[in-house]
Amino acid sequence: MVRISQSLLKEAGSGLTKTLSEILVCPLSKQPLRYCEASNSLISDTIRVSFPIRGGVPCLVPKEGTIIETDDGLKGEDTVEIPREK
Repeated sequence: MVRISQSLLKEAGSGLTKTLSEILVCPLSKQPLRYCEASNSLISDTIRVSFPIRGGVPCLVPKEGTIIETDDGLKGEDTVEIPREK
């Protein structure tokens, strides 16, 4: 399972599976998340919180989230938006 998660997150640029992209939302705002390669985390731009990915598994427990104070290194060419189907 961990290998599958790591593989899916590494391939985020080419698109996650439809099921996974529908499930992965911010546990607080319920809005889409974006993957940041630099910090290896999923970021909720809506509430500016970063959720770590440990061993290929996203830690989406609210107390695991870190409030983002600045944009340094968390937004730019190293980020990949998780595709959403409408």
